[in-house]
Amino acid sequence: MVENFRRPLIQKHEIDIGTFYFYENFIVGEVNEGSDLNFESGKKLYELIEIYYKGIIPYVYISNRVNSYSFKPTRLHGSAQKFPNLKGYAIVTYNPVNRKIACLERTFADIPTDVFDTLEDAVLWSEKMTSVD
Repeated sequence: MVENFRRPLIQKHEIDIGTFYFYENFIVGEVNEGSDLNFESGKKLYELIEIYYKGIIPYVYISNRVNSYSFKPTRLHGSAQKFPNLKGYAIVTYNPVNRKIACLERTFADIPTDVFDTLEDAVLWSEKMTSVD
């Protein structure tokens, strides 16, 4: 599903915490069921982000919540300093309960964050967030 966008997929990576799809200016992340997502478990992901976006290319992270996993939303605070070229965080949910959780989660973010019902809407939003004025 994620690989069939009308945008060219740069690379798909399956790492210990999930599957991540890298595009020109956005990443679609699908964290594995039951994973505990934190800075330690995300090290490999951060290395990949540096390879593709080199600390200067603007990008958006899209969390495609197809699985249930553990994540502390307070860890979002400080994202702007840790990832200066991260221009937004999109959360795609598929049920009302997860949507409510995602809406609460975005209150902790210090970068533009929004919640979507479809992956395509999140991608369109990411393109707005990374467009050069």
